[in-house]
Amino acid sequence: MKMRKFVALAAVASMLIGSLAGCAGATEESSNGGAAAGDDAIQNLINSTEGTVSLTVWASEEDQAYTQGLIDEFIAAYPEVSFDIQLGSESESTCKDTVLTDIEAAADVFAFADDQIQALVDAGALQPISAYYTYDVAAENVAGSVEAATVNGQLYAYPMTADNGYFMFYDSSVFTEEDVASLDSMLAAAEAAGTKVAMDLSNGWYLYSFFAGAGLELTLNEDGTTNTCTWNAEGGTDVCQAIIDYVSTGTLVNMTDDEQATALANGEVSACVNGTWRAETAQAAWGDNYAASKLPTFNLAGTQTQMSSFSGCKLIGVNAYSDQIGWSMLLAEYLTNEAAQIGRFNARGLGPSNIAAASSAEVQANPAIAALAAQADFATPQRVGGNYWAPAQTLGEILASGNPDGADLQALLDTAVEGIEAPVA
Repeated sequence: MKMRKFVALAAVASMLIGSLAGCAGATEESSNGGAAAGDDAIQNLINSTEGTVSLTVWASEEDQAYTQGLIDEFIAAYPEVSFDIQLGSESESTCKDTVLTDIEAAADVFAFADDQIQALVDAGALQPISAYYTYDVAAENVAGSVEAATVNGQLYAYPMTADNGYFMFYDSSVFTEEDVASLDSMLAAAEAAGTKVAMDLSNGWYLYSFFAGAGLELTLNEDGTTNTCTWNAEGGTDVCQAIIDYVSTGTLVNMTDDEQATALANGEVSACVNGTWRAETAQAAWGDNYAASKLPTFNLAGTQTQMSSFSGCKLIGVNAYSDQIGWSMLLAEYLTNEAAQIGRFNARGLGPSNIAAASSAEVQANPAIAALAAQADFATPQRVGGNYWAPAQTLGEILASGNPDGADLQALLDTAVEGIEAPVA
């Protein structure tokens, strides 16, 4: 294992030296601190390659056909090199577990969900990205996805998608674009139309949007398991009161994802906070009136405050133990560049993390993906320890029911934070 690691690091050093030699742009610095490469660096990589370049790539079962097409294009782009690139199937949601079973036997290039990055970095499984060949990863992807791919200031992965988040679906025959700018105006319009706005307030994933919007923090500690939470600091009780006030109108209703699906179908709600997986349900319910936007502002002690959200990304990593670090990094760039992300959106409907791709006509024409892209400026990667969810759910359930027992709000928050920050047993 140690010898394999030494070989990998030596390969990286060789790649970087080759990238810098004779490259006009090599003295420029990328926004993530890495040296810029370019055509000369790629030619240096080609010139230093002997024999067949053997690589293994892991992609999800659903992404097999599209990824194979990109691999074929990559091979065709370098006809002077002999490649043997094998594609295997591995779910992004379970990739970490498979990689960490035997890092050296894992794929050279693999896709994974962003909440797995800390464990992969801690195990030394990911090659740091300190240089690039064809595009600046940090500059060309949305900030949230770059943050999701970064640990302790070092970029470790290539953002591939940025579509696991939430935003507002709405019926444009009920709400105008001006209405959906604030939760207050939405509820006024919904009440006038005799309909409802739905949100899963008892779920910590969504409850986060109010507290984070108010500037209260929830962070994962360096141990990767425990949390630091400031929800019980100044302003926290104002957030609680805002939620209670909204649900007391009877127009903002607490509904789970499944309940929202039913309510959409039967016409009970005309707007809901949800994710891309509910796009077809909303479109079927509202037809030509189907629309989506970023989350609205909410009334926080008299001040309109933008709601935040959790974001989630799919990333591509390079195995730090790969015998072909340079080619693995170049292939990872190819699988995640602007053209690849637009193609992946067209083929599978996955939202791009690449800024230019997210701004393309194809993507902007999709209401859900466009809304998610607009919300990205107010979203943060989901980085929480396991003890967050139960206390957040309990707090959310109490607030979503209007605090029927009249509990002291500061005490509620103190109890929730104590549970959220508790050590992992």
